[in-house]
Amino acid sequence: MCGLEGKAIPRVWLGLVIALVDYGSGNLRSVYKALRYVGAEVRIVQRPQELREARAAVLPGVGAFDDCILALQRQELLEGLGAFIAQGRPFLGICVGYQALFERSDEFNSCALGLGLFRGRVVRLPDRPGLKVPQIGWNRIEIVRPDCPLYRGIPTGCHVYFVHSYFPRPEDASIIATRTEYGDVFASSIWRDHVFATQFHPEKSQRVGLRLLRNFVELAQR
Repeated sequence: MCGLEGKAIPRVWLGLVIALVDYGSGNLRSVYKALRYVGAEVRIVQRPQELREARAAVLPGVGAFDDCILALQRQELLEGLGAFIAQGRPFLGICVGYQALFERSDEFNSCALGLGLFRGRVVRLPDRPGLKVPQIGWNRIEIVRPDCPLYRGIPTGCHVYFVHSYFPRPEDASIIATRTEYGDVFASSIWRDHVFATQFHPEKSQRVGLRLLRNFVELAQR
């Protein structure tokens, strides 16, 4: 599917503390295993004070926007993550963890407010004849920000794994790192400064996803 096929992702122990945020998301274990594979020391955190020693943080996600935001609020992690990001430490949001960075969502008449780090809202994939929603499976990413460190060594046109019915629509097009077409063309990942986020699941995207996570962990090492 792209130039990474057949290339092993070497296991190198980097020993960096990556905080993996646990708010009850169903894919926590698969993200944990993928980060460990690429050399990170992963600590699962459930409270803001547990973020203090982390070099970087990952917010995974499977499920609804409101469920994510309300769970983070109950655990005082919504404000904690905002403070963590403000300190300039690397952050990666995955799927709903990506959507949570925006202002609000249209999902299920959502009432919860996201982190609001980026302007824009989360909208539903279009209803088109022959188009299945949710999108479940492999799809292509077009890298529109080749300078994004998350995609170092990853050629444009690679396929990654999606499971989603909604996606963010950023008001600032300059933060879009990759685009993907599924009915419409949407921002499948974003980047600004030390903040990265993907609508797709790196932990399910085989060699491409492992390379992306390895790039993130190495970024935290600097």
